[in-house]
Amino acid sequence: MTDRLIIFDTTLRDGEQSPGASMTKDEKVRIAKALERMRVDIIEAGFPIASPGDFAAVQAVATAVKESRVCGLARALDTDIDRAGEALKTAVAPRIHTFIATSPIHMQKKLRMEPDQVVAQAVRAVKRARQFTDDVEFSPEDAGRSDPDFLCRILEAVIDAGAGTLNIPDTVGYAMPEQFGALIRQLRERIPNADKAVFSVHCHNDLGLAVANSLAAVANGARQVECTINGLGERAGNAALEEIVMAVRTREDYFKCNTNLDTTQIVPASRLVAGITGFAVQPNKAIVGVNAFAHESGIHQDGVLKSRETYEIMHAEDVGWSANRMVLGKHSGRNAFRTRLQELGVSFVTEEELNDAFGRFKDLADKKHEIYDDDLQALVTDANLEAGNERVKLLTLRVCSETGETPEAHLTLWFDGGEHGAQAQGGGPVDASYRAIESVVKSGATLLLYSVNNITTGTDAQGEVTVRLEKGGRIVNGQGADTDIVIASAKAYVNAVNKIIAPAAKAHPQV
Repeated sequence: MTDRLIIFDTTLRDGEQSPGASMTKDEKVRIAKALERMRVDIIEAGFPIASPGDFAAVQAVATAVKESRVCGLARALDTDIDRAGEALKTAVAPRIHTFIATSPIHMQKKLRMEPDQVVAQAVRAVKRARQFTDDVEFSPEDAGRSDPDFLCRILEAVIDAGAGTLNIPDTVGYAMPEQFGALIRQLRERIPNADKAVFSVHCHNDLGLAVANSLAAVANGARQVECTINGLGERAGNAALEEIVMAVRTREDYFKCNTNLDTTQIVPASRLVAGITGFAVQPNKAIVGVNAFAHESGIHQDGVLKSRETYEIMHAEDVGWSANRMVLGKHSGRNAFRTRLQELGVSFVTEEELNDAFGRFKDLADKKHEIYDDDLQALVTDANLEAGNERVKLLTLRVCSETGETPEAHLTLWFDGGEHGAQAQGGGPVDASYRAIESVVKSGATLLLYSVNNITTGTDAQGEVTVRLEKGGRIVNGQGADTDIVIASAKAYVNAVNKIIAPAAKAHPQV
C-alpha cells in the first residue's frame, strides 16, 4: 500500500514574489486553470491582504477553480484572516494558510514578541480562520532555525485549535537534507496529537537543496509538499513541483507514496508560467528543460536506440513532451480557433475579446506557415499584455539598420491620451527603439535584463523578448512576442514601462 502525497502549488503566491514576476489577475486565472488540469491538490492563489489587486486575483481564482482546493495566505492577524476568508467566499473548497515566525531571531528581531505571546497569537489565528473554513493550515515561519522543543509546543497547540495541516518551512534554505528529514520525523514522534494533522514542508533553494530537503521530509513522513512550477520563487526559488512529482513517481519503491497528478500537463504548465513571468527555463533544467531528454553522446544514443531504459528513467511523453501541433491555418474559422484555445485552457469573457484574438491569429498565420500551441499561448499572453497597457502603447515602429551607418528608430506611441512621435539613434535597432521610447515616456528606469527566446523552431518562429527594469528599488518584467524581433523587443519594453510607472501598492507577505 502507498500513501498519497498532497501537492500544494504556490506559484501564484510565493512564485510571484520573485522580483519582476508579478502576474495580472487574468494571468493568475490562466495558470490556476492549468494547475487544475494537472490535478494539483491545492492552489495557493495569493496573499489577499497585500493589495486590492491580490484580493481580486484570489477571488477570481476561487471562482474559476472547481476541482482543486484554493488557498489564501494570511499572517496570524485578524485583519489578514478576515480578508482571506472574504476572498475565498466563492471557492468550492477553501483553505486559509496562516503563519507566524517561531525562530529566536525572528521572534526577537522582527516580531518583538515573547514565545508565550507567539503561541497565543497562533492559536487565536487558527481559531479565527476556522470561522471561515474547516480547512486551516498553520506554518511556523523559519522552522528550520527554530528550537525543536518550542516547535512541538506551538504545533500541539494549533492542532488542538483546529489546524489540519502543519507546514514546516525552511524559510531561508538553511537546512541540510538529513537534518531536515530528522526534524520532520522528530516532530511526528514527539507531538502527542500529531496523528490529527498532515505534515507539510515548504523549502527554499538558497543552497540548492529545496528539492532534496523536501524529498528527505517525504521519506520521513511528510505527506504534503509546497512547491512551484519551474522552482519559481523569491531569492533562489522554491522546490520545483515537476522534480518533486517525478522523483516520487519514478522512485515510488523508495518513498512509498505517489500523487494524483496528470504529469502530461507538466511541460505545458511550465511553458505557460515561463511565458507569463518572463523567467525562461534553463535548457538543462530537470524534467522541463529542452535538453532534459536529449542524448548527444554516441554511447548514450546507441543505448537509447537499443532500449530507452538504458539511459532514460522516465518517458518524455509522460511529462508532456510531444509535438502538440495546431492543425488550424489562416482559412480556419472562429469556432475551430475558439475550441483549440479552450483545450489549452484559454476562454474569452466577451465576443469582442475572441474577435481580437482571432484577428491576431489571422495576422500571425499570414506571417508563419505553421502555427503551434506555444504560438497560441504567446499570442494570448501578448494580447493580455496590451490590454493592460493603459498609459503607453506602441502604434508604429520603423527601424533602419545598415552596414557602416548608425541604426535609427522612428516610432509613434500612444501616451497619456495622445499620440507622440519620436526618433533616436543607438548601438543597434533595439537600442535605438528603446532610446526613442524613453524620449517620450521618460521613465528614468534602468534596464537590468534583455533576453530573447524563440517560441518554436524555424526562421519564421515568433521571438519572445523579456526585459527587466529597475527604478527606486522596484523591479518589473515586461514581455513581448512577434515574428519581428525588434517589434517584440519594443513591445516588451513598453509592457515593462507601463508597470514601472504604475503605482506600487503591493506589500510583501513577511513585512
